[in-house]
Amino acid sequence: MKTWTTKSGYKITKLLSFRGNAYLIATGTHNILVDTGSKSSYNNLLRSFTQLYCAKIDILIITHAHYDHCDNSSKIKNQEGCKVIMSKYESEFAQKGYGPLPKATLFVTRPVAYLGKQLERKVAPFTPFPVDILVDEYLTLNDIGLNIEIIHTPGHSQGSISVIVDREIAIVGDAMFGVFPGSIFPPFANDVPLMRKSWKKLLDTGCVLFLPGHGRKIKRELLEAKLNKER
Repeated sequence: MKTWTTKSGYKITKLLSFRGNAYLIATGTHNILVDTGSKSSYNNLLRSFTQLYCAKIDILIITHAHYDHCDNSSKIKNQEGCKVIMSKYESEFAQKGYGPLPKATLFVTRPVAYLGKQLERKVAPFTPFPVDILVDEYLTLNDIGLNIEIIHTPGHSQGSISVIVDREIAIVGDAMFGVFPGSIFPPFANDVPLMRKSWKKLLDTGCVLFLPGHGRKIKRELLEAKLNKER
């Protein structure tokens, strides 16, 4: 498991890395899980968490309501009794048990997006789960002594959010993809211009590293290069 440590000593560990990434932020006082992966990865998620010798998950943050990011949320919530944080723009999907799949951004992904739209209630459902704390544009965890912020970064989906840790590392869900070398562009997104604005918002946090929901880490220099290319 890959781990990054911030200036305050917070440890961010990548627990899952196959169909969807999941990250654990261990601050010393709280364990915060960001996304839960797909249903098939549940045992791997618990195994990775157990290997870190952590007592329990205190907070679960869901970056957006797509099944490959929140499939295990209900199980984690019931098992750990943790608080669930999610965008207010997507909390209704958590209650319904499915989130609308996004449009294709690339020619080669159009057939997949089209088929997904026709079958999304069959291929992309998840067990509904309650949301305890809703995020509008911004939420800080300073009230529990943590230098962690949650910001609204729409584009891939209406209510996508990102987690800013120590203004140093950002966990960004599907606002960026780290799958293709030299690229950060997601193959699926509902609003590409809005997504690019979210990239600028993430850059303005001062973070030097961005951890996506799929693929490898993304360095600040690559994000800057992609933003400059679009101007």
